[in-house]
Amino acid sequence: MHSFQFLEQNLLLLPQKALYWQDNGILVISDLHLGKANHFRKAGIPIPLRVHNEDYLRLEALVDHYKPKEIIFLGDLFHSVWNTEWKFFENWCNKNNKIKLHLVAGNHDILPDSLYEACNLMVHKTALCYPPFNFTHAPLEDFSFTETFYNISGHIHPGVRLSGAGRQKLVLPCFYFNPKQAILPAFGNFTGCTTLRTTKEDKVFIVTKERVILL
Repeated sequence: MHSFQFLEQNLLLLPQKALYWQDNGILVISDLHLGKANHFRKAGIPIPLRVHNEDYLRLEALVDHYKPKEIIFLGDLFHSVWNTEWKFFENWCNKNNKIKLHLVAGNHDILPDSLYEACNLMVHKTALCYPPFNFTHAPLEDFSFTETFYNISGHIHPGVRLSGAGRQKLVLPCFYFNPKQAILPAFGNFTGCTTLRTTKEDKVFIVTKERVILL
């Protein structure tokens, strides 16, 4: 993990591709895309279901270790239409019913409200404000209504391209902070990365399997 003091808040940037806000005991996770493997399997594309099992194992390990009071899912929790994978998530929510669960709705979060209610998920259609942060699914383009709060989002699955001396190239997920907003890496294994262009004002933390490293 990488300990990062930001806006007088103590943040842990975790190699599991999640953020833990120590001051409030809040775990922040973006873009799980649960059910995506089943979605592709129904279309005849053979995707192994273990990709989501690994996501659950990482999520459970984080909960066991940090014992968060709340979890904020920054959208794209489930990949579009219902499939049987949702039952696994509902069971996980019932098992962890002492944790306050939030979902900041993303473009893939299109399930009926009754399913979210059954999981005790508090759904926020556009944003969730926890000063000094404003949590959204997608990065903001207009900061006029939230300029007093720093935006934290997901959605684009940020990554950076690294080049080696032998012309090797590798894209790794990252945590991205600029003066107005931060973008978290996608938590789900079955996701890609969007390569970001960065400036000297930005702080970029690359994520490996075991470490988070300031670039």
